Amino acid sequence: MTRFTLVRRIAARPAIVFDALTMPEGIAHWWGPDDGPVLVAETDVRVGGRFRVRFRMRDGSEHESSGKYLEVRRPERLVMSWNWLCGEEDPNESRVEIDLRQVAGGTELTLIHSALFSEETRRSHEEGWSGALDKLVRHFEGVPSGRAPK
Repeated sequence: MTRFTLVRRIAARPAIVFDALTMPEGIAHWWGPDDGPVLVAETDVRVGGRFRVRFRMRDGSEHESSGKYLEVRRPERLVMSWNWLCGEEDPNESRVEIDLRQVAGGTELTLIHSALFSEETRRSHEEGWSGALDKLVRHFEGVPSGRAPK
């Protein structure tokens, strides 16, 4: 199995969550599996546009991913190709699909990452995305659902 699905509930409207997923200033709050900083976040959010994000983990290692936006339907769906700069984490180009659905109290986010190279890379990506999405959830905790955090 070279894919996985993660689901999270986020205390913000889908449009606010979509912006956090796609805008550099939003990405800076949650990208990466631990509390290390985002060093670079570049996005061109349109079909055919590209993104690039570089982050540092607490252990000092740096990782950079990039890809192309394949589908952009604000505020409900984002699909993108996924590559690691050096290919160390996964030598394949894979696919990330994110669906946002309005629910009571905010948004249900469903992420599917598919076409991963192996079971080992699937496990690694699932762990990484789990940490990042947990940060995204925490980022919006205690913020009124109609507003973006500062």
